[in-house]
Amino acid sequence: MSITPAPREDLCAARAAPASAAQRLEHSIAAAASQACRHAFVATRFDQARAECAAAAADSPLHGLAVSIKDLFDIAGETTAAASRALADAPPAAADCPAVARLRAAGAAFIARTNMTEFAFSGVGINPHHGTPANVATRALDATPRIPGGSTSGGAVSVAAGAAWAALGSDTGGSIRIPAALQGLVGFKNTARLTPAEGAIPLSTSLDTVCAITLSVRDAVLLHEILAQRSVALAGRPIASLRFALPTTVMLDALEPGVAAAFERAVRVLRDAGAQIVERALPSLAEIPALNARGTLAAAESWAWHRALLARRGADYDPRVAQRIRAGESMSAADYIDLLNARRDWIARTEAAIGDVDALLSPTVPIVAPPIAPLVASDEAFFETNARLLRNPSVVNLLDGCALSLPCHAPGEWPVGLMVWHGALHDDSVLDASLAIERALAEAVH
Repeated sequence: MSITPAPREDLCAARAAPASAAQRLEHSIAAAASQACRHAFVATRFDQARAECAAAAADSPLHGLAVSIKDLFDIAGETTAAASRALADAPPAAADCPAVARLRAAGAAFIARTNMTEFAFSGVGINPHHGTPANVATRALDATPRIPGGSTSGGAVSVAAGAAWAALGSDTGGSIRIPAALQGLVGFKNTARLTPAEGAIPLSTSLDTVCAITLSVRDAVLLHEILAQRSVALAGRPIASLRFALPTTVMLDALEPGVAAAFERAVRVLRDAGAQIVERALPSLAEIPALNARGTLAAAESWAWHRALLARRGADYDPRVAQRIRAGESMSAADYIDLLNARRDWIARTEAAIGDVDALLSPTVPIVAPPIAPLVASDEAFFETNARLLRNPSVVNLLDGCALSLPCHAPGEWPVGLMVWHGALHDDSVLDASLAIERALAEAVH
């Protein structure tokens, strides 16, 4: 591996990391058992994690670092239920899925299986079966429990609380980047084909991406190298040599004031540091509602996977998740094929419009984390918030592209994510640019 993990820091207090792998793990276990992680896990595995830490080679890239695993991925001998009652009695997995196996080989200690939006079908992070973990990063600003973001809700909470060094998750329409943005973390969605999705319960086989949440861009690079089994080529380009596009279509619409202020300040910092930033209208982004007028890929492909299980166990589903899955029932095979063809054409036109820049910059989501209670109580509020959260990040999934969300808010402000993105297989340039952006923003604060 070309990069070593960044020093471990708690978001709540910048404490120096304990000296040994075993001590680091105990520090993570204590955080996992704290009130901050209430509802973050569907199961903890502290004793197994201790054994995995003890067995890890001292020179392994992760050497006993605590990693949480979204309840979407197979771990040998454990049930994978996607945080749903409908699969609670499913047989245990026969083997680790490739993502888990690669993390295990790198020396990770799996501290817990994390709670999530049931079957990964929402960006809000609410789960009626296991409870909803509260946003860790907003607690110092407001006592009101706020959404963690989804669908990798428990994974983000585990990292924000110091219970995990990183969280393995998935991103189909923003499920890594949304919780990262709302909790002041880093979430990297790589080009989907680079990481194997076998051994994970699918949502949309066209859009699903296996990826991770971390505390730093440097750690995101390392996790991607492990999960994709490839070396990232980092050019180390300075910020002043980079050219970014600022899409003015859709992605800057209806930003909450705190998001707009943090994003505009970040863009100003990058301009002042010498980056070239050009505004770019992307008319293809305005075409997405028409593209999905007869239904979405996620609806069609989730219905194909769930229809038999819904027939047997529909009463055990979160009704909001079941409603979104059942939307695929009305799509015909012709509708689905037409959508696949239209997507290919849309990708080609969008890629042609962004090929002259190193990356694009957008707010990851247009809002800060709202309170949990109103979204539990009201279907209307829930679906409106879900649509707002998914609007920007889902563009990258439709594009089959790659994107990284990193924090761009100032200390004492609501967490806001800056999304650095591009088309398929631009992963290395997005990561390289994100490292430069992270440095520039940190220097501006200090």
